[in-house]
Amino acid sequence: MIRVLVVEDSPVVREFLIHILSSDPEIQVIGTASDGEEAIEAVKHKKPDVITMDINMPKMNGLDATRRIMETHPTPIVIVSGIWDNREVETTFRAMEAGALAGVQRPMGIGHPDHEVTARELVQTVKLMSEVKVVRRWVRPQRPEPATAAPPSTEVELKRIPSEIRIVAIGASTGGPIVLQTILSGLPKDFPVPLLIVQHIAHGFTRGLVEWLAQSTAFRVHIAVDGEYLLPGHAYVAPSGFQMKVEVGNRIALSKDEPEGGLRPSVSYLFRSVAKVFGQNAVGVLLTGMGKDGAEELKLMREKGAVTIAQDKGSSVIYGMPGEAIRLDAATYVLPPDKIATVLSGMINKTRKEVNYECRGKV
Repeated sequence: MIRVLVVEDSPVVREFLIHILSSDPEIQVIGTASDGEEAIEAVKHKKPDVITMDINMPKMNGLDATRRIMETHPTPIVIVSGIWDNREVETTFRAMEAGALAGVQRPMGIGHPDHEVTARELVQTVKLMSEVKVVRRWVRPQRPEPATAAPPSTEVELKRIPSEIRIVAIGASTGGPIVLQTILSGLPKDFPVPLLIVQHIAHGFTRGLVEWLAQSTAFRVHIAVDGEYLLPGHAYVAPSGFQMKVEVGNRIALSKDEPEGGLRPSVSYLFRSVAKVFGQNAVGVLLTGMGKDGAEELKLMREKGAVTIAQDKGSSVIYGMPGEAIRLDAATYVLPPDKIATVLSGMINKTRKEVNYECRGKV
């Protein structure tokens, strides 16, 4: 039985969430709290397996409560958000920085056409997060400015790589936002190739994710636009509800093509197009997440000569996607997030030097 603490200041919403969670026979709501201070006390005495956390509350908000809980009684926390303004979405991602594992949309009301889908997403997320082992978070120092150049790796030996890398494609799901932040923070501002990102995330979170990544990493991050030309040093995130691929001519194509494995955007859809258009001149990166999205297509990229990277088990919130890629022998490298950034910078610098050397040799 999964023991859940519901933290929500609205009595009506609180009862609504209890109703949805209690409808699953594997979940037991063991208590509630109406603000962050009550939540901290309830965690101390009731020791829940998972907490659903509201953001905007009196006395102490969800962000500060998350920080305190992760510093004192580490517990899997799911942010449940019902107001889609930029401020609340940004605060949700700051709560993830503090240790929350995921953010989901508050389920739609009974009778709404999306009620069942959104209710099921909440229940599934709570059940999934109950299996994650979290660790104590100490007070986090102020984030340093992003480096102007990533240092060369002394711990990861660069294997044979293509003579020219022209694109990096990244796929992520549960736990992905913090990993993306780590990777983008570790890349130099003058990173000379574009990045394409598919991040599975709750509807309504994509714009907030992009703005949070841009602000917290100083990297140029955008929501992808159909027909947009890919620029070096820019990261393009697939918009919610669209499949994203690349086409010949270095342009993004968005479509309403069918979901793959129930997912739109799908990592598999993106990776397949990158393998076709860029072949050996690409890097594919598969990060933390549930399921198998992108694993077979990462192997396809490797077979086409691309460099492929899977996140390691120790740093993954959920090891499904990268674990499947490793099982398929799809990964050239298996690395934690900070080493992924270092290796990407090292490979790009190496290929850029080789291209410059070849050009000088031809003069």
